[in-house]
Amino acid sequence: MADAKKLVRLTYKAYLADVDERLYDTTDADAAKEAGIFNEKMTYAPMAFLFGSKTLFPDLEAAIESAEIGKETTVTIPCEKAAGARNPKLIELHPLKEFYKQEINPYPGLTVSLGNRTGVVMSVAAGRVKVDFNNQLAGHDLKYVFTVTEEITEPEAKAKAIIELTIGTSEGFEVAVSDDKVVVTEAEVCKFDNNWAIAKYRVVADLRAAFGVGRVEFIQVWDAAKKE
Repeated sequence: MADAKKLVRLTYKAYLADVDERLYDTTDADAAKEAGIFNEKMTYAPMAFLFGSKTLFPDLEAAIESAEIGKETTVTIPCEKAAGARNPKLIELHPLKEFYKQEINPYPGLTVSLGNRTGVVMSVAAGRVKVDFNNQLAGHDLKYVFTVTEEITEPEAKAKAIIELTIGTSEGFEVAVSDDKVVVTEAEVCKFDNNWAIAKYRVVADLRAAFGVGRVEFIQVWDAAKKE
């Protein structure tokens, strides 16, 4: 077995440190409501994080790795070590009719997708829409207040947390972990989810990293309808 990567759960509050410490993301539902950023489609609960997955800024990952479990930790990351500076070339004007074709009525603050890019509408005037395609954290110093609540070490819980990381839930999945492989029995929903085929690649990479194994197997079960 190769080196296995550590998996933890944490709660956090993320702020724009240079904009009156404005909260922009959190695992705390009450804090999200208070800041006016609550999203009914989101699940507010401690988040799983796999070290080495490169999904967080390096300075934040380093702070999480050195944090004591159960102890609140604060780290501030300067703009250049976070999302970088804002690029004026990523602010573009697009014809209003482009949005009408997609049945979108643009207004300032609306998040929109054009092609394979996501941006935020800045203004709408004279038949043209100004869209900012910069990462919304670009140009900002960031502050994170987080608590690592646990390290997940039990193999089945660890594997299910990795599935949850990629698709948002592990409900309906079964997993079996041995020294040389991980076997995942797919949930019924996978048969009807077009995104699962792509999500699988990420699940495979993360399971390999988390358990240090070279082999990941997927089982899809089709049961015949039971006769009365």
